[in-house]
Amino acid sequence: MTRTQITGGLVITAAEEMHADVLIDGGRVVAVAAPGTQSWTADRTIDASGKYVIPGGVDVHTHMELPFGGTFASDTFETGTRAAAWGGTTTIVDFAVQSVGHSLREGLDAWHAKADGQCAIDYGFHMIMSDVNESSLKEMDGLVAEGISSFKLFTAYPGVFFSDDGQILRAMQQAEHNGGLVMMHAENGLAIDVLVEQALARGERDPRYHGEVRKALLEAEATHRVIKLAQVAGAPVYVVHVSAQEAVAELARARGEGLPVFGETCPQYLFLSTDNLAEPDFEGAKYVCSTPLRPKEHQAALWRGLRTNDLQVVSTDHCPFCFTGQKDLGRGDFSKIPNGMPGVENRMDLLHQGVVEGRISRRRWIEIACATPARMFGLYGKKGTIAPGADADIVIYDPRAEQTLSAQTHHMNVDYSAYEGKRVMGRVETVLSRGELVITEREFTGRAGHGVYMPRGTCQYLD
Repeated sequence: MTRTQITGGLVITAAEEMHADVLIDGGRVVAVAAPGTQSWTADRTIDASGKYVIPGGVDVHTHMELPFGGTFASDTFETGTRAAAWGGTTTIVDFAVQSVGHSLREGLDAWHAKADGQCAIDYGFHMIMSDVNESSLKEMDGLVAEGISSFKLFTAYPGVFFSDDGQILRAMQQAEHNGGLVMMHAENGLAIDVLVEQALARGERDPRYHGEVRKALLEAEATHRVIKLAQVAGAPVYVVHVSAQEAVAELARARGEGLPVFGETCPQYLFLSTDNLAEPDFEGAKYVCSTPLRPKEHQAALWRGLRTNDLQVVSTDHCPFCFTGQKDLGRGDFSKIPNGMPGVENRMDLLHQGVVEGRISRRRWIEIACATPARMFGLYGKKGTIAPGADADIVIYDPRAEQTLSAQTHHMNVDYSAYEGKRVMGRVETVLSRGELVITEREFTGRAGHGVYMPRGTCQYLD
């Protein structure tokens, strides 16, 4: 294992910023010291002068190879984790899926088989519970013990992933018992299905109607409901992909009452809007995801929620479907457009653009993209920071480099960019994963199979 020192950079963590040198040995950080205060020897020196030295990003919401709507997400674990590395993310937590009528274990085994030996960066799994019953509730305990410490349920997608309030309450009670964390997709799917049916009957079939039927009030209603169910269960709850200002208000109210309620948002909600869904010639299909994009005025509330810590995490919900051959399955019927967008490669850069524009500080950037996701899902200490003992997942980031986001230059296995033509300041230059160079001065030097599976502890905000 190569002994490496990184010199001359500004080290930024969630806690502090300091000009410091970093020493790596055995795949871990062994020392961080002010320049000129040490006399290390190393096999390799990386000069980070004028650059940021930041922890590798932790994206705790991805869907590689997810089956949805008669097709599959277009990124494999190999292509998706390579793209993540290009974007400065060194750990993902993906979702293993339980199929109705099958056990949690069968779903988990299937996702292990997809990912094993394929990943360029480290990875873990959450468990999607599609069939809450006595057997699957008992299985939760064993999964928490072996490092699958979070479980996702849905108030949306009746007939596919949907759980009723009784099932959600039972899962939350089980999580309260075993220390797991329930993650909720919070939209009122039963009401949405009525609105979908009515819209189609009126001949409203274009992609923009996807955003109109999945109303912000129905996100807020479901968010309120799952918070109250968690309160009854005495359990924490983590609400995924929050997109609406009304839902942020529900989270803020609960957190103001001291409840263990957490929320994430995603870059698409911070930078895109219903204007994109309304793009002509079916182009709006590129932006169909759930929860949906909202009118632009919701963006300010989401950024404010990130500043006030009413939202704690920014993940991507990376679930790409190609425009040609996948998204166009819904041409003439918006309800058949596969739900999901690409973004695992863009998250760190887009959030840095939030720093450039004065929306968040540099330390908050690292907090919402690296440290808090790691803490939320039991990885902090190894991931999410630069400190002695942590895995040497480190990004050399050039804050002055300009780039234009484009499908022509991205590495995700999808035929469009949701941010095509967007100019941003800042770019990943070099990426280390456990001390090994994965991106070296804008060249991919990693390999499939370097990434290892990471069993996770329980939520470190609840210890």
